[in-house]
Amino acid sequence: MRKVTLVLGGARSGKSAFAEDLVERASASRLYLATGQAWDEEMRTRISAHKDRRGKGWETVEAPLELTATLVSGARPDRPVLVDCLSLWVTNLMLGEHDIEAAFGELAQALPDLEGPVVFVSNEVGLGIVPDNAMARAFRDHAGRLHQQIARLADEVHFVAAGLPLKMKG
Repeated sequence: MRKVTLVLGGARSGKSAFAEDLVERASASRLYLATGQAWDEEMRTRISAHKDRRGKGWETVEAPLELTATLVSGARPDRPVLVDCLSLWVTNLMLGEHDIEAAFGELAQALPDLEGPVVFVSNEVGLGIVPDNAMARAFRDHAGRLHQQIARLADEVHFVAAGLPLKMKG
């Protein structure tokens, strides 16, 4: 398995299922770093559906803000890590008014020295119309910059649409 893999796609594109399959084929031991937070019933339902689809064999750790530290401490050569998803992490950083560029820089700096493989999942949000409010535009811009940064460092990048992966790098 490649050291760093990025899987991008739109909402309900099949990106998470594709990323899970990559990790499952690589090892029977795997770590799922969840960045989502269950703020409401709809999000609790989404999180539950993801857990049900993954089934057994996954250790799950919630990392809504401390993604880099959790990734560094959880990475092992014999256990790939799936981070789902970067775009929710961006949301959490924005809502908590954290230094987003510093957080991105810490993650990028940590990737070359990880002890094991990682697969990042994220929503590609830059393909639609320009959002009508400043916060949504800032989110789109932050996510786009993060995707570019991770894609540059990644060994492999996939774009998923309608459940079909397109290999873009690697």
